[in-house]
Amino acid sequence: MLLTSEILYAATLFATPLWIAAAGELLVERAGVVNIGIEGMMLAGALAAWVGNAHGGVTCGWLAAIAAAMLLALIFAVAVLAFGADQIVTGTGINLLALGATALAYKRLGADMAERAVAGVHPITMMILSLALLAVAWTFLGRTRWGLEMSALGESPEAADSAGVAVNRRRLWALLIGAACAGLAGAYLSTVRVQGFVENMTEGQGFLALAIVIFGRWHAAGILAAGLFFGVVRALANTLEIHSGFSGATLQLFKIVPYAVSLLALAGVAGSSGAPAALGRNYQRA
Repeated sequence: MLLTSEILYAATLFATPLWIAAAGELLVERAGVVNIGIEGMMLAGALAAWVGNAHGGVTCGWLAAIAAAMLLALIFAVAVLAFGADQIVTGTGINLLALGATALAYKRLGADMAERAVAGVHPITMMILSLALLAVAWTFLGRTRWGLEMSALGESPEAADSAGVAVNRRRLWALLIGAACAGLAGAYLSTVRVQGFVENMTEGQGFLALAIVIFGRWHAAGILAAGLFFGVVRALANTLEIHSGFSGATLQLFKIVPYAVSLLALAGVAGSSGAPAALGRNYQRA
């Protein structure tokens, strides 16, 4: 099947929240931290954006999404940066916390929110934002002193510390920026893709964002291409479901391809080259 303009447009819409979340995760991982809690931060952002948008409009929704995700990032940062907790275990805990908290809040807010309308945001606006974030990340990491120092944290935090860079403080800033992007990605799901919220509406898209950072070799241009690939797979699956005679089981198998690929990425089967040397390693100053 040829990639028609309709499929490519649908692919970019599917890729947009992945690009937004991955742009922030790129900064986090280049600083040497693996934040698998991005899934929970997206989920918290989706709920907060839905509530904030319904009560105060688009801007209020975006700010609420950023704040909710940053709150989880602060919890993650305290555990990892202050107490040296394992990054993977802590990120898993953040995901479970967000899943439970959003489900509880959704049940409590359901009756009130049923009477409120959500102000929609045009998907093109968010698509442009996602591309702008990737461009900013590319410029920051490759063309600015702070960006080069950020990358040094992921390669050798000891050397960066010796050069006068406050390692954990910079990592905290990276985590907060990454969380803000995750929150905006969640806002896309609940105010653009659909104008509402359902439990666990991220459905693993945070993990897909992690995967495209890996397949993108920790570079903005690679993330752009990887995100588009996942978007094309999703768009083709939807097109086949609507216009083809494939069986339901075949279509379901096609839909899980991005998630299967993400598992391979997270397991290190693909995309391992180019990873920051100190990725996932905590640093405690002697």
